[in-house]
Amino acid sequence: MSSSLTQKILITLGFLFAYRVLAYIPVPGVDLEVIKQFFANNQNNALGLANMFSGNAIERLSIISLGVMPYITASIVMELLAATFPALAQMKKERDGMQKYMQIIRYATIFITIVQAIGVAFGLQQIGGTGQSAILIDMTSFVVLTIFSMLAGTMLLMWFGEQITQRGIGNGISLIIFAGIVSGIPAAIGNTIAQVNSGSMDFAVVIAIFLIMIATILIIIYVELGERRIPISYSRKTLLQNKSKRIMNYIPIRVNISGVIPPIFASAILMFPLTILKASTHPIAMAIADALTPGGFLFNFLMFILVIFFAFFYASIQFNAKEIAENLKRQGGFIPGVRPGKQTEEFLNDVATKLTVWGALYLATISTVPFMIINKLGASFYFGGTAVLIVVQVALDTMRKIEAQRMMSQYETLGHTGL
Repeated sequence: MSSSLTQKILITLGFLFAYRVLAYIPVPGVDLEVIKQFFANNQNNALGLANMFSGNAIERLSIISLGVMPYITASIVMELLAATFPALAQMKKERDGMQKYMQIIRYATIFITIVQAIGVAFGLQQIGGTGQSAILIDMTSFVVLTIFSMLAGTMLLMWFGEQITQRGIGNGISLIIFAGIVSGIPAAIGNTIAQVNSGSMDFAVVIAIFLIMIATILIIIYVELGERRIPISYSRKTLLQNKSKRIMNYIPIRVNISGVIPPIFASAILMFPLTILKASTHPIAMAIADALTPGGFLFNFLMFILVIFFAFFYASIQFNAKEIAENLKRQGGFIPGVRPGKQTEEFLNDVATKLTVWGALYLATISTVPFMIINKLGASFYFGGTAVLIVVQVALDTMRKIEAQRMMSQYETLGHTGL
């Protein structure tokens, strides 16, 4: 393993370790025992799901309780606006414009974090798990402290994610969510064992949960490694000019072009209103919050629809058939039986669309069906489809990038030695 690859891995691990340390720093002015008791009684609702994505930071009311969800929500809004307004889309393509684009996302993240922090602060007024108030100071001071604490925590996480993406290995935001979910798995396993020992859960149910998880993992790996390879031919002149270089003889198009982003985006969209609604005592708001309880029909239906939407939306951003067709024509390559240029672009778009249909259905099914079954069996969110999907996908993606970095370092070594 090269020193540069080792350095990138250590940088990634260092930021993830710092993220886990922040999860244990609480917001000032709260009674942690009251909050702990409250979350012990709300493990299987929306708060439990949000707690999973935050790496159990919410049950400690950490300064990073909101996690990276405000940043993801802001990114979703900006992506939708960029797809609607051509000027914003052009801004993304330019180097200076991209900096402005990211700055807008950061400002939007600040606004969303403040709104959610206020919702959390007022929501704590409704907690009385042990007959005591969860707030130990006056309400005005607590709201101000909560806003500044959670804003600082969220902005730190956003910076961590950007630094991991630029200087480490893999996608920083996805790895932060991955680390949060993985950190809670040992406790979830321990709780399941305790339920079996106490007799509240049958051992046969544990076997069923285990089999569902194994089946889910195998399906995810099988689909994630699947790709359509479109053959490419080159003219004799091109081959002679590049005889010392390796020319790819196919275009790989993955079945799941959009990766792990759709379920993360869908979860962020559903978590944002739930955070606000939970702070309200209005009957309509409480009814909507109850209807959106994870595991319920409405929640799973919306999750299914949103995952499909974001799968198509993000695939259209990730896969640029026009650019591929132009590069192929410029390099003297062509798809056998397809004319270079416009026909190649249409052919690639058609293939990508068909694959995205199956990829979107796969993502939506994995994100909802195992979760519904696991929820009926009374198991933790950590064993559900969305959590397993994110963990396996991020692990596979990180392994691919480590392997790519390792291969690149080998080529550089061969180039320096002259072999």
